[in-house]
Amino acid sequence: MPQDPAFAAPGRFWKGNIHTHSNASDGVRTPEEVCTTYREAGYDFLALTDHFLAKYNFPVVDTRTFRTPGFTTILGAELHAPATALGEMWHILAVGLPGDFAPTAAGETGPQLAARAIAAGAFVAIPHPGWYALSAADANTLEGAHAVEVYNHTSQLRTERGDGVYLADQLLAEGRRVTLIAVDDAHFACPDAFGGWVMVKAAANEPGALLAALKAGQFYATQGPAIHDITWAEDSVEITCSPAASIMVLGRGSRAAQSVAPLQTRARLPIAALRAGGFARVVVADAQGRRAWSNPIHFPS
Repeated sequence: MPQDPAFAAPGRFWKGNIHTHSNASDGVRTPEEVCTTYREAGYDFLALTDHFLAKYNFPVVDTRTFRTPGFTTILGAELHAPATALGEMWHILAVGLPGDFAPTAAGETGPQLAARAIAAGAFVAIPHPGWYALSAADANTLEGAHAVEVYNHTSQLRTERGDGVYLADQLLAEGRRVTLIAVDDAHFACPDAFGGWVMVKAAANEPGALLAALKAGQFYATQGPAIHDITWAEDSVEITCSPAASIMVLGRGSRAAQSVAPLQTRARLPIAALRAGGFARVVVADAQGRRAWSNPIHFPS
C-alpha cells in the first residue's frame, strides 16, 4: 500500500507559514516585523512572499538576517503575469527562489513564469484559486505546480473565498499529483495572521531540508487540528489525531467515509470504495469547524 511521506519519513514536524506579505509590496509591516511576529507566535519557519511586480521592484526579500536559533526563513515571492481565462493577473506562489531570480520578462506568461521558478528550484503552488475563480483548465497549464492552497486565511476573512478544495479535487480526479497547503497570506491590515499553516516533516529546521520536504509531500496542512499518524491498509485507513468532531477520508467525486463523534482521537475508515477513484485524502475537523488536511495518496492502477 502507498504510504503518506509526512508520517513515514524520518524527522519531526516543524510549523511554518509559506505565504505572507510585508511592506516590500502591499503589506503593512516591515520584513523584520513580520518575521518577529511569526517567531514570537511559536512558528519554526516562514516564507515571506511579496508580490513580484515592477511597481515593487520585483522583490525576493532577503530574510536571512532575521533567522535566529529555532527560527528560520525560506526566500520566496508571489509571481504575476497576464492573464487567466477570466482576464485576471496570474498569482503563482514560489517558495525557495534564489535571491537573484530574474524579473518577469515582457511577454512571459503565467505558465512560463511558473516553469522558470520550478527550474530555479522553487516549490510552486497555486494560491487562493477560489479568491479569483481560477478554473481547472487554467490550473492545468501550470504543469509542474507542486501544490494547491486548500485554505487561504486572508481570502476567507476578506471575501469568503478562502477554500481551494474544489480545484484540488478536480486536478486529482484528472490524475494530477498535487499536494495541499494552508496559508495565512497575511498582510496585517486586519487580523489575518495565524489562520492556516503547514506542518513539515524534516530532519532539521533548515531551509534546504524544509524545501526538500515540501517537494516530497512530507507535510500536512491545518487550521489548528493535529494529525499524529495515518496508516493505510488494503481496505482501510487508520487516523490518530487531536480531539476531533469529524474524521473523514475522501476520494474521487462523491466517494467518502466519515466517523463523527465528540472528542474522538482515532478512527478506522473503509477505503475499498475509494480505490477505484485513484486517490484518497484525510480531513480532520474539530468542534470549532477548523480542519486539517493530509496530502493525497495514490492507489496503483
